[in-house]
Amino acid sequence: MPAPPPATDPHPAPDTTSDVIRWAAFSCVLVPVVLLWYGTSLAGAAGTALGLAAVTAACRVLLRRSERCAEQRGGRHTTEWTPVD
Repeated sequence: MPAPPPATDPHPAPDTTSDVIRWAAFSCVLVPVVLLWYGTSLAGAAGTALGLAAVTAACRVLLRRSERCAEQRGGRHTTEWTPVD
């Protein structure tokens, strides 16, 4: 008699949204530092940092909202390829 399938998925889907947000937050710090290194004013670098932080926050909200909508509609297909008509 075959063994029953495991209750949990041994290979859970990676949380790509968190990865994207981490890289975006890293760039919010790195870009102003590079701008300062190359001689941009402190005010210009701070403005750039605030702008990047605002865009990152908006993208995070939209990505999380998209994930919630996908879960409500049956989840993401992570294990097999589904053709699009």
